Amino acid sequence: MGAYLTQNTSWRNVERALENLRAAAALTVKGIREIDCSRLEQLLRPSGYFRQKTERLKIFVAYLDRNYGGSLSRMFAQPTAQLRAELLELKGVGHETADSILLYAGGHPIFVADVYARRILERHAILPSTAKYDDLERLFESAFAHEGPAERARCFNEMHALIVAVGKKHCNTAAKCDGCPLQPYLLDHPHFL
Repeated sequence: MGAYLTQNTSWRNVERALENLRAAAALTVKGIREIDCSRLEQLLRPSGYFRQKTERLKIFVAYLDRNYGGSLSRMFAQPTAQLRAELLELKGVGHETADSILLYAGGHPIFVADVYARRILERHAILPSTAKYDDLERLFESAFAHEGPAERARCFNEMHALIVAVGKKHCNTAAKCDGCPLQPYLLDHPHFL
């Protein structure tokens, strides 16, 4: 659920919505399936865009019911590429959301190439600003191609968390390079220093 709720909002707001769902005993697939849309909207209000997120969660549960008998385990047992393609067909699911679902909820070995990863790679002149999402993802995935799937998933999970931490503190819209653990690797670009 977090992958849907975090769209266009801060994690702090997502936590508030998740706490609402938990308190209403609706923090499960069954809970989302059975809850009335207007009630779900109220619970999701802190995450913003609550009407869209309600619709998209209901669409996801309908997809899960239709294709996997409501079983997340059956869904996550599918090959990564196949499941990613299916998720990308759902309304409101882009690359980052699909990959977050696959990595964090399903343990699939796929890297989440979010805006922080893009900024860091661009500012370190590793990839140009014109690089596509898949270019970023391939860069990280090729670096760990020698690892098994479980180890890659563990590494991608940890790496993404570290990138988000650095991104929030140092590599947000405005670069704050002083004290950044990646500063020693920054090429001498005055624009970013």
